[in-house]
Amino acid sequence: MKQQKYYAFLQKQIVLMIGLSLIPGLVYVFFGWVFDILLPALLWYLFLIIVSLYGFYVYKVFDSQKMNEIQLKRWYQHLTLFMYIIFSSWAIIFVLNIQHDEYNLHYIAIFTELGASVVASALLVSDKRLFVPILLTLMLPLSLYFFLIGAWYGYVLAVFSLIFVGVLLYAAYNTHKLIEENYYHAQHDILTGLYNRRYFMEYMEPLNERLKEHNKVVFLYLIDLDHFKTINDSLGHEVGDRLLIEVSHRIQSYCKDTHMVARLGGDEFILVSKDLNITESSEHEAYRFANELLAVIREVYILDKHHLHISASIGVHQLKDFSTDTGNFIKEVDIAMYEAKSKGRDGVILFNKDLSAKVERHLQIEQKLYNTLNGNNLNVFYQPQFDKNKNIVGCEALVRWSDEDLGILAPDEFIPIAENTGLILELGSYVLHETLKVLHQWNEKGKFLNTFSINISIRQLLYEPFIEEVEVLYQYYFSKIKENQTIMFEITEHVFAEDMSRVIDTMKRLKKIGITFSIDDFGTGYSSLSYLQELPIDEVKIDKSFIAEMHESSNSENMISTIISIAKNFNLQIVAEGVETEEQFITLKKYECDIFQGFYFDEALPQHSFEKKYLGLNV
Repeated sequence: MKQQKYYAFLQKQIVLMIGLSLIPGLVYVFFGWVFDILLPALLWYLFLIIVSLYGFYVYKVFDSQKMNEIQLKRWYQHLTLFMYIIFSSWAIIFVLNIQHDEYNLHYIAIFTELGASVVASALLVSDKRLFVPILLTLMLPLSLYFFLIGAWYGYVLAVFSLIFVGVLLYAAYNTHKLIEENYYHAQHDILTGLYNRRYFMEYMEPLNERLKEHNKVVFLYLIDLDHFKTINDSLGHEVGDRLLIEVSHRIQSYCKDTHMVARLGGDEFILVSKDLNITESSEHEAYRFANELLAVIREVYILDKHHLHISASIGVHQLKDFSTDTGNFIKEVDIAMYEAKSKGRDGVILFNKDLSAKVERHLQIEQKLYNTLNGNNLNVFYQPQFDKNKNIVGCEALVRWSDEDLGILAPDEFIPIAENTGLILELGSYVLHETLKVLHQWNEKGKFLNTFSINISIRQLLYEPFIEEVEVLYQYYFSKIKENQTIMFEITEHVFAEDMSRVIDTMKRLKKIGITFSIDDFGTGYSSLSYLQELPIDEVKIDKSFIAEMHESSNSENMISTIISIAKNFNLQIVAEGVETEEQFITLKKYECDIFQGFYFDEALPQHSFEKKYLGLNV
């Protein structure tokens, strides 16, 4: 990438150098005609034309979008040859004319040599392999000429010319160094020294053209460290940073010169292989490479006497003649990586046709989501919650999205996409308004539920105007709310990954309004006893994955028993979601679970169905 940018800059100098050579060169032809030394001048100018034609050819064949690394190196060799020859031609004309002092042509030759030296130091400043030898080629003959004059002023001029070339070299070298440093800081990650996201995006721009041109493929490897936040939280960010540095060194050392390695941010790294020939074993080799890299990352890290073990999830994606933009194929390899995480982490997943269909649907959802927030296709369903005597005590509001092309989408499918695109704020606001309005209507009709649960995104929770929005709605709908009625905001364990002091402050301000809080999917993510003690929560919901495996795995049943025991010690209400069988209900009741929710009782129902079945309202 760096070479491509510098080569593109040097390509522009070719035409400029041709112009600066051919036009002034005519002056020497004119002087040759005037002073009867036309033949040497014509021969020199003919040579200059030939060199210029060669330079124009070098200019025209350059195409950074299609050239691979080997072709770029070959092109650079041609460029170097052109620059050496065309500047050397000015040294030749200097030698040819310096002897004609009877016509005072030596003054013009001296000035031309000095001018060519300044031009070389300015135009070739991006490449010291060019400007250093070319400046010496131009200036040393001039210094030698002054020295050979044999007079005192000649020696002085020789010294001055050497000082002049030294100044040109010093200025060009420092400018070159500044360009290099600025480029390095703009394209590299400060912490690890790897390439950064900006460099990666620029690197990928010409890739498609190159792959089409040469019928090649590349493999992308997206690496995300597993449970890295735990190390940051427990040992501090300094140790976490040192771990990232060590991981980056291992990745770079293992890849050597076979892959471009970049840090996208946080604990995410991305690798891009060199252009490869398409073979039947390509994917197998990529999979083997990823697993070997995973083994390297897994090896123990010793930092400040801490012996740290960390794994990673790696998504692998083959790119060949792709038509999507950079953002989309990052999403594709990202989906493969998260597929690895969903299968227990510490693994490698190849992007395949099934995942491709998943990406296509993901993109469709993202595009349609922008147009559906007017609420026409959004509906809020209500799933009942029951106590141990199977009496209804509350409900959870669950948004559903109905689309002509995509069908009916559950929250698990489109909420994460809304989170990533930032549309969750608008979507969450719509759901909040709708659900509180419905609860108000039920209260007005004398149909009270003890608990009314609404899912709240972490983005909403940390969005400052959200508190004011809740306060306005609460006062509007519930100025006379029933004393034992609870409005419960459900938040996931991802809240623990945020700025805890800010989260706690927001929750306390909402609690003053009258809101209570429940931790959803408890036991699957970042939860810890310290967080339970710090956060002003009132309820935990045991994740349905534990309920589903309760009678198949003793570990799941032990986990449920432990969660309930811990929650009881903190005086928290316990809700079990995903209850589907009588056996599960009886076991949970035995462990003194408070509230139950799931298909064993009922699925989430549209508003009118819920009102008719559970509130006795004739719709």
